[in-house]
Amino acid sequence: MGNRPPPGDNPRVRAHGFHHLAIQVKDLEAAERFYVDVLGLTVVRRWPFEDGRPGERSVWLSVGAGEEFLALEACDAERPATPFRDPHGGLHLAALRIQVSERRAWEQRLKHCGVEIVHATRWTLYVRDPEGNRVGLSHFPHPA
Repeated sequence: MGNRPPPGDNPRVRAHGFHHLAIQVKDLEAAERFYVDVLGLTVVRRWPFEDGRPGERSVWLSVGAGEEFLALEACDAERPATPFRDPHGGLHLAALRIQVSERRAWEQRLKHCGVEIVHATRWTLYVRDPEGNRVGLSHFPHPA
């Protein structure tokens, strides 16, 4: 797969932006509390299990001002812990945009909520959700 479209392909056919990110979680309620109570996302949709069992299989959370969302998807198995810089391929983290002027307030909020900042750069604060997934709070390209 190269950088150019296949011969005869319409070069105007392209992706038009980010749609959603789905994260599988064993404890859907705890993950929802983290993303809503700590990160301030809003629930926009809940999906029941299709087989009629009680509970929800997915919760969708609004990200930003558009139609983008984060889908928390229930799963049965726990994911093994990984180091911050996991040597394996795959999704590294989900990064949410914050304002550089609000960085200090975010640091205080995370501390108040008992959420450890596991790594920080001039542009991004990195935390883990209750399942251990890496989440960035980024104001790139504006350094702190």
